[in-house]
Amino acid sequence: MNKLSLIIKREYLAKVRNKSFVIMTFLSPILMVAMVILIAYLTKVNDNESRIIAILNESDFFSNDFVGSETVSFVDFRDISLEAAKDSVAGLGFDGLLYIPRDTSLKAVTEGAFFFTPDAPPTQVVQRLENTFQERLRQGYLQELGITAADYAAMDANFDLNTATFSGETNLKGITELKAFIGGGFGYLIMMFIIIYGGFVMRSVIEEKTSRIIEVIISSVKPFQLMLGKIIGTSLAGITQFAIWIVSAGILLLISFAVFDIDPSALNTGVSVAPNMGPAMPSVDHTMQLYVQELFKIPWVMLITFFLIYFILGYLIYSSIYAAIGAAVDNETDTQQFIFPIIMPLMLAIYVGFFSVFSNPHGPIAVGFSLFPLTSPIVMLMRLPGGIGEGGVPIWELVTSIILLIATFIGIVWLAAKIYRVGILMYGKKPTYKELFKWLRY
Repeated sequence: MNKLSLIIKREYLAKVRNKSFVIMTFLSPILMVAMVILIAYLTKVNDNESRIIAILNESDFFSNDFVGSETVSFVDFRDISLEAAKDSVAGLGFDGLLYIPRDTSLKAVTEGAFFFTPDAPPTQVVQRLENTFQERLRQGYLQELGITAADYAAMDANFDLNTATFSGETNLKGITELKAFIGGGFGYLIMMFIIIYGGFVMRSVIEEKTSRIIEVIISSVKPFQLMLGKIIGTSLAGITQFAIWIVSAGILLLISFAVFDIDPSALNTGVSVAPNMGPAMPSVDHTMQLYVQELFKIPWVMLITFFLIYFILGYLIYSSIYAAIGAAVDNETDTQQFIFPIIMPLMLAIYVGFFSVFSNPHGPIAVGFSLFPLTSPIVMLMRLPGGIGEGGVPIWELVTSIILLIATFIGIVWLAAKIYRVGILMYGKKPTYKELFKWLRY
């Protein structure tokens, strides 16, 4: 144990004293905050941009259908020709001209309409105009069938099905997806940590192997102790860096929002409620309160606890594999053939986990990937925000997942130690998968 602690201390101090480590530890939060501020600023500038569209309406229809908003303004042209209207729009620098010709029927007028622009128009603008035409056509067809505007408004009203649990609690739309997204954020952190700091372990082994320091070290330390010390020491250095990033980035964000007067809601890129949805607006605040209450109901202490458990176990498993790869090769270039098979389960966990957990968190795909050791640290965290037990993750699945992770870690460490024991003394030969299997039998 004394030798193991010395190796852990050596690896930790070697990482935190590295100049690049120190620079990136303090520079990365600044870059991340700068990126967030830039996105907020660009979003604000983009939202403040207003487009002006001229309308030349020669028909008896669409007199009050085109209503301006914060992003689009409409200007009516009257008693001028189409060519004169085009010249005026170009001279005034408007964003486009909507021409509605004269005809006897609504359908003919709609089919003859044109939207002229200096260049290719934005999709959202064209879609808004198309929706207006489509809505007016639908009303016209229904009026021909004898349906009044009031009847159409009642028929067109959205219907929301009331949902609740057996205990009487109201269910909210999208709350399952929101919980999965929160868990997916924790899972994504694990994936990025594994990729970044697992690579550190691998490069550390390669450096010591190529410099022949490893031959001196293993004369007094067992390969297994050396590998385990590298994994733990590097992970502690990574946790230190991440903790500094989170604290410093949080402080910098708060200061930046206050100094530059940036509203955090400016980062919201969601679709805003349409102007014609006015009658439903009074319930928006109540709905938001329900969502906030649901977020507070998420068992955060449990979620963070299991995040640490899955983070440690997942990182130990993958770091052991990275260390074995570093021992098997002579340079970082030779690692490319082995890296993709390691990253593939992580990527699979992120993408398949999102699709399966969003649609059915208790389905066979979600359950299977949350039990499979190479994907469970990510997928299980996507399911845990729903709780444990009734309505959430069954206890037996959680316990089975952790047991499988521990057993897999022990098995992979045992296999990786075999590769490590042989590979750290192999020089000048590019290993193949066939040779790695031979090393496992030594």
